[in-house]
Amino acid sequence: MSGKRDVFEYALLRVVPRVERGELINAGVVVYCRARSYVCALVELDEARLRALDPSADVVGVRAALHAVERVCTGGPAAGQAAGDDAGRRFRWLVAPRSTVVQPGPVHTGLTEDPHAEAERLLELLVR
Repeated sequence: MSGKRDVFEYALLRVVPRVERGELINAGVVVYCRARSYVCALVELDEARLRALDPSADVVGVRAALHAVERVCTGGPAAGQAAGDDAGRRFRWLVAPRSTVVQPGPVHTGLTEDPHAEAERLLELLVR
């Protein structure tokens, strides 16, 4: 490793189409690196897997919720009320536990030279 490695945190984004059943699929990852003021969400919904858990799942609604997470990460006007928050506050808000169809998993940590490359690696490893 030749570059500086920084601590990063991440959480999976899970889709739980029927909360009462507790079944889920991984549909994205949120990565935060405080040292670089970086927060990013990468999402990829496997519609066939979702429909296998719940044939009546609201795929359009799930996609909208996942894309809303991406918008909050950007921090721009599309982020709504979170637009003025720093990267850390946006990450903490996104990974707060909730009982909705799209839920964050537990937060994990690691070291990385490139937070975006780490997000891509985690998406490939844990979602695809």
